[in-house]
Amino acid sequence: MHGEYKVPGGKLVVVDFQVVDGAIRDFRLSGDFFLEPDETLEAMNAAVEGMSPSGTIEAYARSVTEHLPEGAVLLGITPEAVGVAIRRAMTGAAQWRDYDWQIIRGEALPPAMHLALDEVLTTEVGEGRRGPTLRIWEWANPAIIIGSFQSLKNEVDAEQAAAEGVEVVRRISGGGAMFVEPASAITYSLYVPGELVRGMSFADSYAFLDEWVLEGLKGLGIDAEYKPLNDITSPAGKIGGAAQKRLGSGAVLHHVTMSYDMDADKMTRVLRIGREKLSDKGTKSAQKRVDPLRSQTGLERAEIIDRLVATFQQRHGGTADAVRAEELAAAQQLVETKFLTPEWLTRVP
Repeated sequence: MHGEYKVPGGKLVVVDFQVVDGAIRDFRLSGDFFLEPDETLEAMNAAVEGMSPSGTIEAYARSVTEHLPEGAVLLGITPEAVGVAIRRAMTGAAQWRDYDWQIIRGEALPPAMHLALDEVLTTEVGEGRRGPTLRIWEWANPAIIIGSFQSLKNEVDAEQAAAEGVEVVRRISGGGAMFVEPASAITYSLYVPGELVRGMSFADSYAFLDEWVLEGLKGLGIDAEYKPLNDITSPAGKIGGAAQKRLGSGAVLHHVTMSYDMDADKMTRVLRIGREKLSDKGTKSAQKRVDPLRSQTGLERAEIIDRLVATFQQRHGGTADAVRAEELAAAQQLVETKFLTPEWLTRVP
């Protein structure tokens, strides 16, 4: 068995082992990480030797932690990363470069059409009619997008949103509400086969799927990092957040919205952001809650997108593509039968 896992923000972790009589044997850990003292490597190998090959990531990590020598230092690797690599070896998880990635950069669309395309394209990938795809969104109008399980009345000031001309829609993924205006945000979706994140926990998969964008942001001079579960941050403040949905077809939808030049005052008028949530962040106003990319880079939004896409292509490949006519038709049908219906929007009143 052979498994590999690139730790987000860290190093490559490689495991090789055999499965003999229902147990892991001849376990060998390697990679470009750093360990001190030298005997830490053998201690980590011994921690996994003899364990069940069907164990959990948490079980492997716990055993590795318990076997570490006193004062051991791990750089670029974590006990959990060892567990992920083992699970990927056992499940035959794929690597990014195993796929022919498609990249879609289309015209501005209404919010409900974006949400419908997310569901359609994820399904298409899961059923093998489309290859894994990165799609960059362009917004046709201002919107509030609430999470699948959020209460509409608790999150949105509907009267104020209507007065401001802000459309309210609900997505299929969980997570929190977000406010966007055309040219104020950078939003992208990844539609990936489940094999790419097989063996990972939800938390691990979030960071794994966004590692390329962290590299891209760092290339723009932003000291970006991932804050579990789903926030992209920098020392200057929060940049954006991610959400996921795993469909029955086996594919994963992973989408991210990052602020470019957010009107935080308008955001606080249309969203009901509680005082407790703000005090939790240690701020007295919403202005500091979302730090725009524009202020940190001085670049135009289009240039930031160009450079992020270039980073993705350098790491994972990718060729230009477009949404197909049949995909658009299926999405339009979902807009009418699901995403613009009162039943969907108020599924959690």
